[in-house]
Amino acid sequence: MRIGLYPGTFDPVTLGHTDIIQRALALVDRLVIGVAINRDKGPLFTLEERVAMLQAECARITAKCGGEIVVHPFENLLIDCAHDVGASVIIRGLRAVADFEYEFQMVGMNRALDDSVETVFMMADARRQAIASKLVKEIARLGGDVSRFVPPAVEERLIARLRG
Repeated sequence: MRIGLYPGTFDPVTLGHTDIIQRALALVDRLVIGVAINRDKGPLFTLEERVAMLQAECARITAKCGGEIVVHPFENLLIDCAHDVGASVIIRGLRAVADFEYEFQMVGMNRALDDSVETVFMMADARRQAIASKLVKEIARLGGDVSRFVPPAVEERLIARLRG
């Protein structure tokens, strides 16, 4: 069984994330969405809320596309998370050149730790390349419309959190 790991903080999950999830699902038998705890980033949503939002979106994706998706929180090294879930490939989404520079360093470090785990980069769909969770939160915080950037259920939770 080919298992892929798509890690991130998903604070919140965006349409860019769901695009990568759908496309990555076609490449593996099981896709594990690794939800990083990453306290340093100071997430808007708790780990439990991010996991719940991802589980709901992944249920919609598998109902539409089939496949198997597992949402898995983690706080250890990414390569250790890959070992924990049995992943042979790490899937990373790229939006811009700046993403590549950071990811290039991460791949080098991960390969130094374990060169048996491959990393695959997927370019975000052209309509989704500008979407970043940080920007979505800022737009929502300032009263802007984020409906083009996040799934409807996520938009509701985001607005409730920021304006409630």
